[in-house]
Amino acid sequence: MRTFTSKAASYAFMALMLVGGLSACKSKKKAAEAAKPPSGETEVKVLCSGPEFFTDEKNFRANNLGESMDQATAKKKALSNARADMASAINTQVKAVIDNYVNSREMNNKEEVAERYESLAREVVDQKLTGTRTICEKMMKVEASGNYKCYVAIELSAQDLLAAYNE
Repeated sequence: MRTFTSKAASYAFMALMLVGGLSACKSKKKAAEAAKPPSGETEVKVLCSGPEFFTDEKNFRANNLGESMDQATAKKKALSNARADMASAINTQVKAVIDNYVNSREMNNKEEVAERYESLAREVVDQKLTGTRTICEKMMKVEASGNYKCYVAIELSAQDLLAAYNE
């Protein structure tokens, strides 16, 4: 009787493993389908971008691009945009101004009320970036316009940032 029980347990274990294995294959298929972009959308590959250019525990990183008819100006725009992104990622102060106006007029025993609401939010970035270095630079010529497009990625050591902060 014991051999029958152990055989039944063995078959039950094999069936359980088979079901587990099949369900694992099914979940991989769903994960692959989830990675496809939605209909009507195409993924754009951006130069000097991707996981190797993300900020980590040792370095702050930023990337951006600049476009101009002049090659040097395209590079300056790209570097300026990347530095602005890096500075705002390190320290951004948001200032908001909200105006709420109410205007009341009375004519012929009737009151007319007009209201106007305005809101303005501004990001103020004041960050010293000493020691940034370019880790990727790609210059492209746009055939359709004849312009130059420069892609850059920059990094700043967390230690350099801390040293500048302590000055």
